[in-house]
Amino acid sequence: MSLEVGQKAPDFKSIDQDGNEITLSQFKGKKVVLYFYPKDMTPGCTTQACDLRDNYDRLLSLGYVVLGVSTDPKERHQKFIAKHELPFPLIADEDHTVHEAYGTWQLKKTFGKEYMGTVRTTFVIDEEGILTDIIKKVKTKEHTNQIIN
Repeated sequence: MSLEVGQKAPDFKSIDQDGNEITLSQFKGKKVVLYFYPKDMTPGCTTQACDLRDNYDRLLSLGYVVLGVSTDPKERHQKFIAKHELPFPLIADEDHTVHEAYGTWQLKKTFGKEYMGTVRTTFVIDEEGILTDIIKKVKTKEHTNQIIN
């Protein structure tokens, strides 16, 4: 399934780094940055998370909630958050349910080897749950600017 700008964003139910249930619908009335990334503690993912962290107050002032999603377990998310002082929740999508709803769990190829993995993508969702932007070519060092411009 391929999502497009203007469509309703799929609701989901998962858990955050603390094991708390988290759904998209609980953020109705707020703008949401839902970003999918491959793995905690890796260079590109750390750069992206830290760019969002460093610009978090700016995003909040514009009315955004930031949610990161990877297939890492909640314990690894806790370490990632603590190490980099991330101020936003990370969703532990170990069974790929959220990834599959957003089409970010795909066949990838590296050095001739094929495997299933996360395609780094960010979805910007408005207060009514409508997709207003889908960023497929994420620039990890300047991701916030991609979101708000």
